[in-house]
Amino acid sequence: MSTTPPARGISRGLTNYGDAGFAAYLRRSFIKSMGYTNEALAKPVVGIASTPSGFNNCHRAMPELVEAVKRGVLMAGGLPIEFPSMSLGEVFLAPTSLMFRNLMSMVTEEMITAQPMDSVVLIGGCDKTVPAQLMGAASANLPAIQVVTGPMMTGRHQGERLGACTDCRRFWAQYRAGKVSDQEIVQIESSLATTAGTCAVMGTASTMACLAEALGMMLPGTAAIPSVHADRLRAAERSGALAVALIDKPIRPSDILTPKAFENALRVLLAIGGSTNAIIHLTAIAGRMGHRIDLQTLNRLSDTTPVLVDLKPTGQGYMEDFFAAGGMSAVLAQLKPLLHLDALTITGETLGQRLAAEAQAAIWSDAKMIRPLNDPIDPQGGLVALHGSLAPEGAILKRSAADANLFETEGRAVVFSDLDDLARRIDDPALDIQPNDFMVLQNAGPTSPSGMPEAGYLPIPKKLAQAGIKDMVRISDARMSGTAFGTIVLHVAPEAAQGGPLALVQTGDRIRLSVAERRIDWLIDEATAQARRAQWQAQQASREQGQAKRGYRHLYLHHVLQAPEGCDFDFLQDPSKS
Repeated sequence: MSTTPPARGISRGLTNYGDAGFAAYLRRSFIKSMGYTNEALAKPVVGIASTPSGFNNCHRAMPELVEAVKRGVLMAGGLPIEFPSMSLGEVFLAPTSLMFRNLMSMVTEEMITAQPMDSVVLIGGCDKTVPAQLMGAASANLPAIQVVTGPMMTGRHQGERLGACTDCRRFWAQYRAGKVSDQEIVQIESSLATTAGTCAVMGTASTMACLAEALGMMLPGTAAIPSVHADRLRAAERSGALAVALIDKPIRPSDILTPKAFENALRVLLAIGGSTNAIIHLTAIAGRMGHRIDLQTLNRLSDTTPVLVDLKPTGQGYMEDFFAAGGMSAVLAQLKPLLHLDALTITGETLGQRLAAEAQAAIWSDAKMIRPLNDPIDPQGGLVALHGSLAPEGAILKRSAADANLFETEGRAVVFSDLDDLARRIDDPALDIQPNDFMVLQNAGPTSPSGMPEAGYLPIPKKLAQAGIKDMVRISDARMSGTAFGTIVLHVAPEAAQGGPLALVQTGDRIRLSVAERRIDWLIDEATAQARRAQWQAQQASREQGQAKRGYRHLYLHHVLQAPEGCDFDFLQDPSKS
């Protein structure tokens, strides 16, 4: 019994006019207007999801990457067709880029499934673009390979290396404290980001690039190649060639993005001292495949996964140093005893086969930058999840970027009701605050008007900064840039805008933090808490009057999940698996 092979290439997924022959004829007619020959149109099609934008500095080198991918596709016998989706420039979006990550994932998914392509190369880099592309590709489940733009190189200021954006925060704190002049801060501003590419430290962009490789969705050894390096173009060319190979021997995201792959990625996240944002993104990607990442698993892995990478913001180096030191190959080699080596990768090899081949090739690594497993920077992972009466559904602390002296403390809450309140009062000399107080920011979570921005890195009040205070316990339902540092409790869930306990905290309340016990507790009696809840509920009707009534923001507000569920939309998660 013979079967008709599925349509592929330009004949795939015909527009429905009720006449398939006419649809194919019409499509060929129009695509030939772009100069394609019959020979070209007979080849399998590799789509290239391209995301350049004048509002995204991280993607400045995108056109060159696209050409390299096309070269690889053509050399392997495919037809490359570039298409746009969206571009999310981290610092160019209001109120925050996270609000638009799900939209980009939807656009990516729909463009992959609606247009005639047999496989796809995803090119992104800036913080939310890679997770958005992986979310969309997971849902589309067409053979897909991720390419990243790569990190930028460091700049220089008065003989000191600078890299966005850890150093930008350090100098801004000094400027607020009066230790850097108006003239010098302008000079620094022009020296922080001097080449194409993503932030030069282990921020969210570099973290997600490393995790895409750890998941198996990227060519081995390509996560950390600097944006301006020739190897970045060679990686793009090889990715294009692999995308053609995946058409006849398909490996789909569902084959790669398994529970074992996500556990490997979590191990890597902890070992590299990666961004807290990655927990939200990994959870969202996993949810698209019907898998769950829970915070208890994070803690279990964190207790047994050491920090190995000496990189800012938790160490001293920059991404160009990480690349030169062996990059992800060196990290995975050290983590080998802790990893699921049978996890499949995009090349068709298992992770174990990849590491065996690299060991045989004796790939060099720098043990000062990427430490051995038996001589780590820290014996425990960089992130820890907290629970307790203030965060019943969880919160996150990046302990590798925090002051361990503040890990077991109790303090008085100094509450800011939202970001506007914070901006109004933070530098007021009359602000009633002491170094041992806990700064608390409310209404900065997913469904707040600010849409969960990277505002969890609350600035040290000016009068304390001028007195030399560099860190305090800070608590919020917001996020924090992966480039930031400090003793900062983030992603408190349920968020304040949904009536979580955080919404009820008032200045003067006591809060206890215990990293050892994995707890963050609001020390208040139940009767007082209930009275405040009744007051909050009475005020909620007036708050809802100002909510978005139309468009994407209306969709977002009514369907976004909380941080422990990845802030994805409820209708995009796959409920068929567990």
